[in-house]
Amino acid sequence: MSSDTPPVRVGDVRREWYVVDAAGAVLGRLATRVARVLSGKHRPGYAPYLDTGDFVVVTNAQKVRLTGRKLDEKVYHRHSGFPGGLKSVSARERQSRHPERIIEDAVRGMLPKSRLGRKQLRKLKVYRGAEHPHAAQQPRALPVAQRAARD
Repeated sequence: MSSDTPPVRVGDVRREWYVVDAAGAVLGRLATRVARVLSGKHRPGYAPYLDTGDFVVVTNAQKVRLTGRKLDEKVYHRHSGFPGGLKSVSARERQSRHPERIIEDAVRGMLPKSRLGRKQLRKLKVYRGAEHPHAAQQPRALPVAQRAARD
């Protein structure tokens, strides 16, 4: 940052809304694009210590693609804190029950592990189907690179 550029302040940031269609998108590519917008790295006034990012609405979470054999081999773990409290769920089972959580977890892993990262994650809205209740915010489409499926 040069000396003639004033520092960015939280009050100066004007938040925008973006909508992403996850149908056919590869999970990792989608998550990196969304995390970049949530953290504000797509803006010229990015500051790593401030929340300068925008809101992102992800639709069609149930149609997101996992490449290779990840649907069967990727396992999500959680622990209750009690002895024997480890729960494991495959990606296929999680996608059928809670497809929103797959995208939320992928994006969470790409954000800072701090109060700032938790604040940025609250601006992510993920929905199973194509409908979402954020039409009043007039979200703009956010393009995500989609690769052709290999057979």
